[in-house]
Amino acid sequence: MAELITLARPYAKAAFGCARDNKDLQGWSEALTLAATVTAQDKVATLLSSPGLTSEEKTRALVETCGDTFNDKQQNFISILAENGRLPLLPQVQQLFELYKANQEKSVDVTIQSAYKIDGDMESKLAKALTEKLDRKVSLQTSVDESLLGGAVIRAGDTVIDGSVRGKLVKLAEAMHG
Repeated sequence: MAELITLARPYAKAAFGCARDNKDLQGWSEALTLAATVTAQDKVATLLSSPGLTSEEKTRALVETCGDTFNDKQQNFISILAENGRLPLLPQVQQLFELYKANQEKSVDVTIQSAYKIDGDMESKLAKALTEKLDRKVSLQTSVDESLLGGAVIRAGDTVIDGSVRGKLVKLAEAMHG
């Protein structure tokens, strides 16, 4: 997996640079998300990995499958990926692009799993506290996981804060047996 990310990084940086320079981060984000979703489909992945098709044919197939979604620059980007045999990397390119976009926009997606439903007032307080702590605009998603027993698990990017009762019990058990 790390190897795929490494291969995808220069393409993601190029796409991000073009999107930033043209002030079209959202447009590129939507186009790359669609392209990544489409290329992840088994039939499309098989078609795009076919050695019998030229890179132009692969580009045309992907662009036609996605409809009128791509502008000229995005079509050129897809064409470059096809020429270099990198169309299967679109999911990793999209993932990295979203990270670059979030860093540019100083935003982060945060998920909170809690043992009980979090009311609107508490959600607002958590969003405000996380915005200050992470120094980023926070997009908050909450869900209920009754197996936590109590507390919550907060995920922000690659940061995980486990304040759940279940998590504390696991740590206690490890300490006792360790």
